[in-house]
Amino acid sequence: MSLGLLHTSAVHVPVFDGLRDRHHPGLDLRHVVAEDLLVRARAEGPEAVADAVRDLLAEVVADGATAVLCTCSTLGAVAERHAAELRVPVVRVDRPMAAEAVRAERIVVVATVESTLAPTLALLREEAGERVPTVTTLVVDGAWDRFLACDHDGYLDAVAAAVDGIDPTAGGVVVLAQASMADAAERTTTPLPVLSSPRLGLGAARRIMAGATTPGTAARRVAETPE
Repeated sequence: MSLGLLHTSAVHVPVFDGLRDRHHPGLDLRHVVAEDLLVRARAEGPEAVADAVRDLLAEVVADGATAVLCTCSTLGAVAERHAAELRVPVVRVDRPMAAEAVRAERIVVVATVESTLAPTLALLREEAGERVPTVTTLVVDGAWDRFLACDHDGYLDAVAAAVDGIDPTAGGVVVLAQASMADAAERTTTPLPVLSSPRLGLGAARRIMAGATTPGTAARRVAETPE
């Protein structure tokens, strides 16, 4: 079995390879990087690239992937809905993180790309069901420019500083909305739990591949269980 991964940045490739080596040794990962998809989605909206996402997913499946993990939060919902057509599980990397986050009464969603906010908030509402946690958002000004300039440390430091600026007295959890932000959690000093998506998302995809569940609602319930 092999897991296809659809990325919108090449920086995710070593991150997920490292997670595989630590937590799922032997898992075959097949990476596809399409940076132009995020550029277009930011300019025109995720639906503008829906057909391109479908075509890339189909290529990954044709190449032998038995499941696909979309690591881009902006495109996660677009990718996920093609599962039935492709007849393989398509997992959005941030769903397990969202399922864990909605257990809290207060959620602060931190992003560096504004286009990530709408799909992330929609996902949180979906996972929350009848529960209504308080959700606020924070876009880290200037951080994405550092990411595009390949200033990875500067990018993570900016995210961590923004997280540390969140008032912890109200409680709750912090959600790092993009996979690229994950390592910033290790740089924060906040007492609040800081959730990121890569480890949880890869773990959920691996369990689905192992036959623990099938695409759809059941897959989401498995995805809620942390590693």
